[in-house]
Amino acid sequence: MFLKKLELVNFRNYKHCFVEFPTNKTILVGKNAQGKSNLLEAVYYLAVLSSNRSSSDSELVLWGESSAKIKAITEKSFNEVKLDIQINSPGRKVLKVNNIKKSNYSSYLGNFIIVNFGVSDLLLLRGSPSDRRRWIDDSISQLYPAYSERLSKYNKIRTQRNNLLKDLKGNINLSKIQEDSLSVWDEQLLITGSNLIHLRQKYLKEIQPIADVKHKYISIGEENLLIKYSSTVTGEFNSRDDEVMSPEKIAEIYRDIIIEKRREEIIRAQTVVGPHRDDILFFINNINAETYASQGQQRTVILSLKLAELDFIHSVTGENPVLLLDDVLAELDQTRQNFLLDSIKEDTQTIITTTDISKFDPVYLKGVTIYNVKQGEILKIG
Repeated sequence: MFLKKLELVNFRNYKHCFVEFPTNKTILVGKNAQGKSNLLEAVYYLAVLSSNRSSSDSELVLWGESSAKIKAITEKSFNEVKLDIQINSPGRKVLKVNNIKKSNYSSYLGNFIIVNFGVSDLLLLRGSPSDRRRWIDDSISQLYPAYSERLSKYNKIRTQRNNLLKDLKGNINLSKIQEDSLSVWDEQLLITGSNLIHLRQKYLKEIQPIADVKHKYISIGEENLLIKYSSTVTGEFNSRDDEVMSPEKIAEIYRDIIIEKRREEIIRAQTVVGPHRDDILFFINNINAETYASQGQQRTVILSLKLAELDFIHSVTGENPVLLLDDVLAELDQTRQNFLLDSIKEDTQTIITTTDISKFDPVYLKGVTIYNVKQGEILKIG
């Protein structure tokens, strides 16, 4: 994968900008709040079709404008691919690949794949379960584009089911019509939800051994990393030792739990079990890293995870994803910073933001394209 050209129109603080990426390494340097992270956010959106910094597309559109555009020329399997996104506020986004309009996410996703590593990722372990769910959902969607549509379908079904639960007003004595209506939504929910849980287990199972090797290397063989999927449906999944459950088996368990939780859900007027309530847990030497690991240990976990993503994506697609490093190097100590930079393959396109380029080794800066970013303007240095 390679990003060759990027054009932004009315995106965040960019009225219009055009950037070329002629080399494998690009550094965006500038003070804070100038637009460096906004540019990387646009590259992230180009790959994932959602923002890693905002839950609302309307926040991405320049104030006073009705829409924003992200256009790019990329390279995949030595073929040039043109990507166009129009973000309407409010309204649906318009997607095009090589000037052909795409009606769904699955036909767009996978054309451009990234691994993002920013300051917020360093807080992933201490963040909320929704942060960790977003991480795994975005990661899976790039490799298995149909996942994004399944997730969207699940959320729509859950919304409709919640509306029905609210209409019941806490009355647990359901009529035949009410019981039948709820059963219809139950069945749709468990089918879509079971697929999501299956694919999350599968992804963690595949990435676990790679992340463990990376983590063991950084910790000089003193620590083992274990990732678990904590599900309100299937319980705790040990990605090192447990077998991935089939969607059918998960659906069987799911159906029983929905029946068991019927009274609680009616009273609370919301769906209380399912992938929207699940979490990802990280353990160092079988000790919960979220609770007991030091800040340095937690950063080693995330660094191992991101490097594992790079290797895993290459093993699946045969190509290196584009790596985005958003102000993260300044947050890593010298040992972890060196390990990260040394681990990046020479043919992996890397886009880095920083406030101070003087901290980079002069050897690393050879052959690097450097841009200065100031108040939404981008100027090439040298």
